[in-house]
Amino acid sequence: MQAREWLHPVAAIRKRFQAWWQSRLPLRDTTTLTQRNVYILPTRPGLMLGLTVMTLLLASINYQLNLGYVLTFLLMGCAVVGIHVCHGTLRGLTMNLIAPDACFAGDNATIGINLVSPSRSIRYGIGLAVLGTQHWSWADVPAQGSTKVQVAFQPVQRGQYRVPPLTAETRYPLGTFRVWTVWRPAAQVLVYPKPEAHPPPLPPGEPRAGGAASLQRQHTGEFDGVRPYRRGDPLKLVVWKKAAKADELVSRDAQQVPRFELWLDLAQAGSGHAGQPEQSLSRLCAWVLMAERQGLHYGLRLHGLEIAPGSGEAHKRHCLQALALF
Repeated sequence: MQAREWLHPVAAIRKRFQAWWQSRLPLRDTTTLTQRNVYILPTRPGLMLGLTVMTLLLASINYQLNLGYVLTFLLMGCAVVGIHVCHGTLRGLTMNLIAPDACFAGDNATIGINLVSPSRSIRYGIGLAVLGTQHWSWADVPAQGSTKVQVAFQPVQRGQYRVPPLTAETRYPLGTFRVWTVWRPAAQVLVYPKPEAHPPPLPPGEPRAGGAASLQRQHTGEFDGVRPYRRGDPLKLVVWKKAAKADELVSRDAQQVPRFELWLDLAQAGSGHAGQPEQSLSRLCAWVLMAERQGLHYGLRLHGLEIAPGSGEAHKRHCLQALALF
C-alpha cells in the first residue's frame, strides 16, 4: 500500500472496491436499464425529510395530534410517490453509444449517447457524465422518442483509448432520492499525437527513381514547380497560398511535381529530439497536416512501416492512425 493510501485508508478501500465492482460490469455499447442495474439512495434533503417525518410522527403519537398525523402521512405518501417516479425515470431507458471520432492528444474526445424511451410519458432531468467527474449533460427524453446527449473526456496521450465508464442519474421529481447507473461502453477512441505548435518547414522532396534533379523548396514550405494558371486547370492544382500573396493565380506544374516525392520520415523529424520519440511523432503529425493543407502528395516512413505517397482525407487519416499506433 502506498504512503498516500496509508494517510487516507477509507478512500483507498473505496477506490479499490469501485475498481473491483466496475471490472465485473460487462462491456457493451448498448444497454437497457432495468431493476438489476439501476440503484437508488436518499439524498441529504431526503434524509432531512425522513428525520422530519419521524419527528412529526413521534410528536403526533405523544400528544395525540390528529393534524400531525395528517401532515406526517401526507409527507410519507409524497416521499413514496417520489421514489416510484424517480426510479421509473431511468428504468426502461435504453442508451446507445455513437461511435466516437478520433481526436488529437490533449483535445476533448466527444462521446455521443442516444437515449431511447419506450414510455408514453416524458422522462425529465436525466444527466450523463464520465464516471468520477462532475461535468454533467442534462436532457429530457420525449415520450416514445429519443434524445442525443454528448459528454467529453480528455485523453492526454496518443494511442487507442477505451471509452471511460459513464454514469447516468436523475433526482426528479423531488430531489429527495438519487437514482443512478454505471455503464462500461466497449467502444474505443483513436487518439493522434498532439501536433507540434510551431513545426519547421516541410523537408525537401526526394527525386523519384530515375529522377535527375532535386526539388527546390522555398522558405515558406511551398514547393517550386509552379506555372501561371491556365484556363481549365483543376482547382486542386491551384496554389492558393501564393494566390493570397499575389494578384495572379498559379498552378502546380504536373510535368515537374511527379518527378519528386515528399517523404515525412521519422529519422528527419527526430533531429534535436534524441530520446524523445513523442516529440518526433508530434512533428510528423504537424507535417502531415501541413502537407495536406497545401494539397501535396506525401508519404510517411516510420521504423518498419512505409505508407506510399498520396493525398486526400483518407490518406491523411491513414498516416495519422499509423502515428497514433506507432
